[in-house]
Amino acid sequence: MTVSAQGRVVVLYGGHSAEREVSLKSGAAVLAALRRGGVDASGYDPATAGLTGLEALAPDRVFVALHGRGGEDGTLQGALELLGIPYTGSGVLASALGMDKQRTKQIWQAVGLPTPESLMLDAAADWDAVVARLGLPLIVKPVHEGSTLGISIVDSRASLEAAYREAARFDARVMAERYIQGEEYTVSLLGDAVLPAIRVEVPGGFYDYQAKYVANDTLYHLPCGLSEADEAALGELCRRAFEAVGGEGWGRVDVMRDGDGRFWLIEVNTVPGMTDHSLVPQAAAHAGIDFDTLVLRILASAGLESARQSSRA
Repeated sequence: MTVSAQGRVVVLYGGHSAEREVSLKSGAAVLAALRRGGVDASGYDPATAGLTGLEALAPDRVFVALHGRGGEDGTLQGALELLGIPYTGSGVLASALGMDKQRTKQIWQAVGLPTPESLMLDAAADWDAVVARLGLPLIVKPVHEGSTLGISIVDSRASLEAAYREAARFDARVMAERYIQGEEYTVSLLGDAVLPAIRVEVPGGFYDYQAKYVANDTLYHLPCGLSEADEAALGELCRRAFEAVGGEGWGRVDVMRDGDGRFWLIEVNTVPGMTDHSLVPQAAAHAGIDFDTLVLRILASAGLESARQSSRA
């Protein structure tokens, strides 16, 4: 599709979620790339005037750069469907599933894909039973947050309840997950293409918000160091994982590899970051796709979920 055929494009960024600051950076980078590519593009923060303000801009297409709830969880996608405005990324169902870590895991388990065992937590949880079931260390995380917000590695029974309370600050639904000791990988999907895997190495050992967006000592290994066969297997696993939740357009799947060489699916991201620290642009660059081309390719895939379903019928 030519640049002129894209029409008026609005980049949605900011919003009200806990990932607002990251979204603002992603959106600014995307907007600049679109303008460099000759696209008639403007940015819009729905925290200002909601959908009314977006409608007033009369976009022909929307580039979704909203991370977290209100942008990545299917609610925005549903609104855009009703408004008849094509948008980038996954549709309503896949976005909602991808934002819900526990239900994503249930889908993966149902189709036989490997993901660590987990339990839902609440204030009345039997903490001893949780430890007995999942072992130590374990991970506690909010079900509906990204960017590792509210996540803790729990090393002792005594710190488990405090970790729950920290996660509950971000979400009413909190989960505990068996901890996989090993190497962390991430695989980006762009249309039908599986981009090169990245191995993430953090000197502090935990790829948290600080390591993702602030620190300059986080290492991103490209090539990732796997054998050709293992990287191909990892790529196929992530493609199947993305497909299982109905992911479309572009996305990213995060994986751990244990000491026995087994891969474990952790989560899926349907609106990955596009900042200067982000992983999808790094993987694309390694595959020979520069940032501006990446943004234009994502934009070209924009559509309505109803139209996508009709084309597959």
